[in-house]
Amino acid sequence: MDVSMIDAAGTALGMIFDPWRMMLLAMGVLMGLVLGILPGIGGLAGTALLLPFTFSMDPVAAMALLLGLGATTATGDPIPAILFGVPGGAGSAATVLDGLPMARRGEASRALSAAYMSSLLGGLFGAALMALCIPILRPVMLYIGSPELLAFSVLGISFVATLSGNAPLRGLTAAALGIMIAMVGSDPQTGTLRYTLDTLYLWEGAPLVPIILGIFALPELADLAISRTAISGNMAKTDRHGMIQGAKDCFKNWWLIVRCSWIGAALGAVPGIGGAIIDWIAYGHAVRTEKGAAQSFGRGDVRGVIASESANNAKEGGALVPTIAFGVPGSAGMAILLGAFMIHGLVPGPDMLSKNLHVTYSMVWSIALANILGAGLCYLFSEQFARLATLRYTLIMPSVLGIIYIGAFQGSRNWGDLWTLLAFGILGWTMKQLKWPRPPLVLGLVLGEIIERYLFISIQRYGIQWFSRPIVIGIFAIALFGLLRPFIQDIRREGGIRGMLSGYSVPKFNATHLMHLFLIGLFSVMLWEASKWNFSAKIVPTIVGTLGLAFLFVSFLNEVSRKPAMAGAGASAGAGAGGDASGSGSNSETDKIHMDLESDTGHLSPRTVIFRGVLFFGWLLAFMGSMATIGLIPTVPLFVVLYMRLEGPEPWKLVIPQAVGLTVFIWFVFDQLLTIPWPPTYLGGWFPWLKAFVPSV
Repeated sequence: MDVSMIDAAGTALGMIFDPWRMMLLAMGVLMGLVLGILPGIGGLAGTALLLPFTFSMDPVAAMALLLGLGATTATGDPIPAILFGVPGGAGSAATVLDGLPMARRGEASRALSAAYMSSLLGGLFGAALMALCIPILRPVMLYIGSPELLAFSVLGISFVATLSGNAPLRGLTAAALGIMIAMVGSDPQTGTLRYTLDTLYLWEGAPLVPIILGIFALPELADLAISRTAISGNMAKTDRHGMIQGAKDCFKNWWLIVRCSWIGAALGAVPGIGGAIIDWIAYGHAVRTEKGAAQSFGRGDVRGVIASESANNAKEGGALVPTIAFGVPGSAGMAILLGAFMIHGLVPGPDMLSKNLHVTYSMVWSIALANILGAGLCYLFSEQFARLATLRYTLIMPSVLGIIYIGAFQGSRNWGDLWTLLAFGILGWTMKQLKWPRPPLVLGLVLGEIIERYLFISIQRYGIQWFSRPIVIGIFAIALFGLLRPFIQDIRREGGIRGMLSGYSVPKFNATHLMHLFLIGLFSVMLWEASKWNFSAKIVPTIVGTLGLAFLFVSFLNEVSRKPAMAGAGASAGAGAGGDASGSGSNSETDKIHMDLESDTGHLSPRTVIFRGVLFFGWLLAFMGSMATIGLIPTVPLFVVLYMRLEGPEPWKLVIPQAVGLTVFIWFVFDQLLTIPWPPTYLGGWFPWLKAFVPSV
C-alpha cells in the first residue's frame, strides 16, 4: 500500500468519525440487526427502503448508512437460527445445524457469543481484504470468466459428499432434486417453460426464500410443537459465563476463522456465486479439516457456528470488490448500492481507485465499524435473547410463525410463496424424520441454475477449449476428489469392489422406504416431462435426473437388501456404492454420523409424532385459509389467540398483550414502513369494514 493509499485511508477514517456520519452508521447498524433477526426479510428490503433517503447526503454519509445496514444483517441472522432453528436469512442456514443443538442443551449464550465474535472477526477480515486487495485483484478479476465461475459452482456441488454425513447416496439424490427444482421456470436459452405446472407463478423459477424457510424453519418448529416443550429447559449455561466461553472459543479456533473468512471474502468477490451457499462451503471445509468434526458437527459443535458465521460476514467485504472495481455487483444488495453510486455521481472502475479513493476507503471503514457496533449491540442484549430459548412453545410459536409467513411472502409477493413454504415445510420435516440430509438439496437448488447458465455461456464463447483453462482444470480436479473420496474410502475398507458386492440378503421393506419410492416416481415424471423439450432445454435436467434415479436405485437396494452388519461396516463418511448406511438396520457407531439436525421427538411413539405433525401443519393451513379470507394482518391476532388458548392454554394476561403487540408491530413495520402489497382476499383487502370508517387506514 503506497503513501497515497495510506493518506486516503486516514482521510476516510476522519470523515467517518464525523458525528453526523457516525449517527447514520449506527442507524444503519440498528436496522440491519432488526432485519437480520426477522426470518426471511433480509437486508435487501431495508437497503432499497433507505436508498431514497440518501439523495441529499454526501457520498460518504450515504455509504455509511447503506453499508451499516448491509454489513450487519448477517450479524443478526444467527439469533433466530440458534434460538429457534429458523434461519434469519439464506446465508445463516448452516448455523442452524450446530447452533440449535447448543441452545437445546442450555448453551444458547455460548452459541450466540461465538456467532457474534466470529461474525465480527469475519467482517473485519473481509473489510481488510477489500482494503488491501482491490488494486491487486483487478487483473485477477478481469481474467475470471464463465468457465472459472462454472468451476467454482461445481466445486460447491462437490461439498454434497461432506454435507451428507454417512449417507452420500441420499445426499447426492437430494442435491440432484435441488438442481431439478432449480430448472423450474423459463429456460434462458430457448424460453421453454420447464416444470411450471401451467402456472404463471413459476415462470421465473421457484423463489429461494420460501424454500429455505420451508426446508429448515418449519421442520424445527414442527418438532417443537410435537415435543410440546421449550427449546431448552436448562438456563445453567445461558449466562455471562456462556458469553465469555463463546468468545474464547473463537480465539481458540482463530485459524478456522481466518480460513473460513478467506473463503467467504473470496467467494463473495465472485459475481453470481451468491451468499446462500458461502456458509455451506465454509461449513463443509470445516467438516473436512477440523479434527473430530465428522463425529461432532451437527450435534452442537461450536466450531460449526464459527465456520458458518465468519464466512457469512466476510462475504460483504468481498462483494464490494467487483462492485467498486468493475461495476459488477457481487450480490443483490450490491446491485442496489450501485444505484447509490449513480445517485451520487460515483463511477465504478479506475476513478474509485484514484480521485475517489477516499470514498472507497470510507466504505472499508464503514464495514469495519459497522461490524464492531453490531457485535457490541448483540452482546449487550444477548442474555435476553438467550432466555427466549427457555420459553414454552406456546409463547413463541405464534409470533415466529407470523414473521415466517411474512418473510416467505417476500419471495415474489405472491400467494404461491405461501404454498411453496407449506409444501417444502412438509418435505423438509419428512426428510428430517427419515434422516435424509437437507443441506445438499439447498446446495443443489442454489447452484443448479448457475451451473447451467455458465455451462452454456462457456460453450458458446470458448467451445471445447473452455475445459483446458488451468484454473478450471485445477478446480475440477479438487471437486472430483471431493465427490469420490467417500466411495474410495469404502472400497478400501471393504477389501475392494468384490467385498462391497457381497453381504446382500432377502429384501426387507418398511415404511421409511416410501420416501425412496416417492422420489423415484418424482424423478421419473420429471424425466418424462423433460423428454418433450428441445435439446438445449432438456440436456441438463435429463443428465441430472438420470443420475438422481441411479443414486436412488442403488441407495434403495442397499437399504432393503444389505445385511445390517455389512451396512455398518461400510459406513464411513458415506456408505459409497456399497452401503448407504443411513437406512434401517445399521447399529454401528458410524450410523450416528448425520450432517443435519436430528429430530428430538424420539421419546414419542410414531403414532403420536404423526398425529401432532398433522396437527401442526393443520394450524398452518388454517392460518392460510384465514389469510385468504380476511387478510394477513387481521389473521395474526386471531391466530395468536386461538393457538395460545387451545394449545396451552395460556392465561389471557399473556395472550392479549402478545396478540396486540405482534399485530401492531407487523402493521407498522411491514404495512406502513415497508409498504408490502398484501395478497388479495375474498373480502377485498384487509379489514374492509375498518377502511369504511377510517379511510386513511
